[in-house]
Amino acid sequence: MGIIQGGMYGDLRLENLDYLSSIDFDGLAIGGLSVGETINERMEVLELLMPAMPKSTPRYLMGLGTPLDIISAVDVGVDMFDCVIPTRHARNGQIYTHRGVLRIKNAQNKEDLRPIDEDCNCYSCNNFSRSYIRHLFNCNEILGSRLATIHNISFYLGV
Repeated sequence: MGIIQGGMYGDLRLENLDYLSSIDFDGLAIGGLSVGETINERMEVLELLMPAMPKSTPRYLMGLGTPLDIISAVDVGVDMFDCVIPTRHARNGQIYTHRGVLRIKNAQNKEDLRPIDEDCNCYSCNNFSRSYIRHLFNCNEILGSRLATIHNISFYLGV
């Protein structure tokens, strides 16, 4: 896989893309984004690169994260992503739902018997309540992180 670099400089990225396209890679990755730039800056680079990238090979954006980021990148033609956000956030008690991010450790979840996300059919949502998962986090029981991770990955698969 060839990795397109060039920072926020469109001319350097296009030059790098041109060079990498001359090599018979199985796909091209966009590197050096998702490292602190604004979503508008990232989208500006993607909107410049995507029309110039070959459509015959996978187009992979390295390290992209939130569900909104992924949807925005798919809209301009990105095919693949990798990201630690669903697991890292889950380990810290931040759980993605159809109604936004749920911070499971918050007191409001102490007696909440609903699933993490009522619109989800993952193992965690089908078998455990918010209050129980909150309890697991507060006791530093690893099962809490695992259940949150199962849910977040399931949520991402549905994006």
